[in-house]
Amino acid sequence: GPPKPPLGTCLLLRPGPFSRLVRELCLLFTRGVDYRWQRLALMALQEAAEAFIVRLLEDAYLCSLHARRVTLFPKDLQLVRRLRGPEWGGI
Repeated sequence: GPPKPPLGTCLLLRPGPFSRLVRELCLLFTRGVDYRWQRLALMALQEAAEAFIVRLLEDAYLCSLHARRVTLFPKDLQLVRRLRGPEWGGI
């Protein structure tokens, strides 16, 4: 079977597509400079990104429950980002 990830690492996204996305964004923001990425750096970035997104979605779902809905709406995500402030990707 496929190799098992190191202990304590349970990623939600496949590492390959995430790595390609990071490299593509890096090219975009560095105006074409092709930086090399260490595998552990990509893994750390992916863990942090996934943790951030999961926490954002959890908080947004709490907002939808507060509004007595079980469906997550874009306005729930917008409210969470607004409440968190600019340092957390908010307005």
